[in-house]
Amino acid sequence: MEQIGPTDPYYVTVLLWLARTAFYAFASAFLLWIGIRVLDVLTPRIHERQKIGESPISTGLFIAGFFIFTGLVIHGAATLPFTTGASPLVIVFSPVRLGLLVAGFFLSILVGIALFNILDWLTPRIPFRGVNTEPIAVGLYVFGYLVFFGLVLHAALTTPLG
Repeated sequence: MEQIGPTDPYYVTVLLWLARTAFYAFASAFLLWIGIRVLDVLTPRIHERQKIGESPISTGLFIAGFFIFTGLVIHGAATLPFTTGASPLVIVFSPVRLGLLVAGFFLSILVGIALFNILDWLTPRIPFRGVNTEPIAVGLYVFGYLVFFGLVLHAALTTPLG
């Protein structure tokens, strides 16, 4: 009699699911680290790390944004479907999915910069670059960036590929 369902034991499926979720969470965190470095380069007049450290509220906002980012990428990685019976390497590490994450990273940077500059141009009386004067404002600014980036990576993780 032929097997209709998965041929791997349940614990193997769970271990592969855990490994894949952890791999994509750490890959996303690495992209976030690069994204924060890019944010530092693109906004040289806003000293994010220095200003965030000046206030416990801004530090809390940064940590809250990081937790939301982490929740989004773990949710995206955990709900990403995979084919049972496929190679464990393909299940845990999909070059196509990783490429989509990197593409999502670059898209978020380019579109985010473009839209920010358009918004800045359309609202000349709002001094966006003045956010650097208050640590809480910088904390909110980075909090928003973390959530924005988490949503982009979540979409890249959960997009059906075929």
